[in-house]
Amino acid sequence: MHTSHPLQRYWDLAAAAVQGQALDAALELGVLDRLAQPASAAQVAAALELDPAQTGHLLDLLWSMDLLHRVEGDPVLYRCQPQARQYLCQDQPACCADAWRYRRQALERFSAQLGGLLRRDGPRPAPYVQTDAAGWAEAARKQIGQEQRAVAVPAALEALACVPGASDARRILDLGGGPGLIGIALVQANPDASGVVFDWPETAAVARENIARAGLADRLSVLGGDLATDAIGRDYDLIWCSSVLHFLPDPDAALRKMRDALAPGGMLVMAHAEIPADAAAAARVLPYYLPMMMLGRRVTRAGELRQALADCGFADVRGFDSARFPLAPLHVLSARKAAP
Repeated sequence: MHTSHPLQRYWDLAAAAVQGQALDAALELGVLDRLAQPASAAQVAAALELDPAQTGHLLDLLWSMDLLHRVEGDPVLYRCQPQARQYLCQDQPACCADAWRYRRQALERFSAQLGGLLRRDGPRPAPYVQTDAAGWAEAARKQIGQEQRAVAVPAALEALACVPGASDARRILDLGGGPGLIGIALVQANPDASGVVFDWPETAAVARENIARAGLADRLSVLGGDLATDAIGRDYDLIWCSSVLHFLPDPDAALRKMRDALAPGGMLVMAHAEIPADAAAAARVLPYYLPMMMLGRRVTRAGELRQALADCGFADVRGFDSARFPLAPLHVLSARKAAP
């Protein structure tokens, strides 16, 4: 009697849409921001001009999702769980509320297209055409900036700490760096380091704002362009790139460009999602990267990027998995440019 029906996991999939929409609504309305201290459903509803009974139902669902702590009494009180307050309340430095909503809505938009993409006569995507440079720059300024600051920067620093010699780099390239916060963190961690953040021109402008805000304009510059066609600079000791190759029509050419941009003995460290051979591990990756694949971009299978680095002439290729990056586990690879 305690064994779930075989259909339960698929019923749970259907119900997950309700949970996602409930959290999205709570974030849009500022519900969690009202629960830094214990409050009743009636108090939250009064503050936000909501229906008290419906607000109570929402709070119970958020409690069941481990976002809220529920204190029994008359009235019942609710308070944000520590992790919900840390990452989903607007007054916290690690707030990712806007980033979470951005990701959920992007996945929802893709879900609505999925059936059409499967049909032979469905729309054919143009996967490598930059169609919304201004929108991507705005996301870098706000949603992706939130996520990078709270999650990707610590993950990148943790990954690089596992790569021997990475901390000794003096000239650094943050390739496809978006808002540039990883490049900023790398330069801040080493007073002798300087570097460049490369991305689309509109996004590079956002990185320039963040660099100026960090007081690093004398040590960190930006370079705007298209990685597929434009120069990225030379003589770097370290190139960091994360989730960049998915967006390029010729990843092998990009790897050769990175190799040529390194100084002799320089190091490339990159983090990308790959599709694992194990179904359970793949289940942690595919829901986030299926949109990219079905829209025509490339997500490699386990081992393919390692082989690509070797084929491009990189030496000392090593790798490990990290579950610390946003969305899904990434495979971190490090490789050196052989000295002449």
